[in-house]
Amino acid sequence: MSAKSQNTDNAVSVRNVYKNYGDVQALHDLSLDFPRGQLTSLLGPSGCGKTTLLKIIAGLLPASSGEILVNGQPVSGPGPDRAFVFQDFALLPWATVLRNVAFGLELRGVVKSEREAIAEKYIADVGLKGFEHSYPHELSGGMRQRVGLARALSVDAQVLLMDEPFSAVDEQTRRKFQEDLLGLVKNENKTFLFVTHSIEEAVYVSDQIAILLPRPSRVSEIIRPSGFRHKDTDSIRRDSEYLDIVDKIWSSLRTYVE
Repeated sequence: MSAKSQNTDNAVSVRNVYKNYGDVQALHDLSLDFPRGQLTSLLGPSGCGKTTLLKIIAGLLPASSGEILVNGQPVSGPGPDRAFVFQDFALLPWATVLRNVAFGLELRGVVKSEREAIAEKYIADVGLKGFEHSYPHELSGGMRQRVGLARALSVDAQVLLMDEPFSAVDEQTRRKFQEDLLGLVKNENKTFLFVTHSIEEAVYVSDQIAILLPRPSRVSEIIRPSGFRHKDTDSIRRDSEYLDIVDKIWSSLRTYVE
């Protein structure tokens, strides 16, 4: 799929990005667009640069060359237009759920009453109402990940970057998270960039899937599931298009699995 430069329908555009670590080239001339208001998954084998690309978009890593545009503006570092949901939760262990969720707003100078009201809304939205005054060590792994997601949502960033956010939870919790994520994409009007190793997860939650291949890292294919996106969450995994796309992606990736 060719990218359209300056396309206002794209919240994020990656243009000819290279990333080198010494003599190792992590990303090679990578270009990719992320449509506004949709969820795009970065899918591929270990070592294909998914997390590296996500961190460059977040402004946490510099690109060796190339350009990242968010809402048409070049990225030179972290910014309020982007929020990162980390794989390892990255919560403040000494702070309550309410304080953790409100922390980004606190850093921005939002007054306490306002930031706590916003935090309480998103705590309820992610299913943690009643746990506002609990501490991270009192929560399950799935609950701690919900806190991280609520914190990212509370700062009202237009782009949410999620680095394998469900990998540390059990399968049942992961499926519930996937269903909840579909609701967030539908209701929040934000752009989601989602890194995963799971083919089934990528096909289930994504409007667009970018398949990255290593040696050298590149986008090999863009897939846009469409026929089942309107269905209820319980029906998607039984849909013939869903199953066909899962099989197609596995066929293209299996030779890269060591």
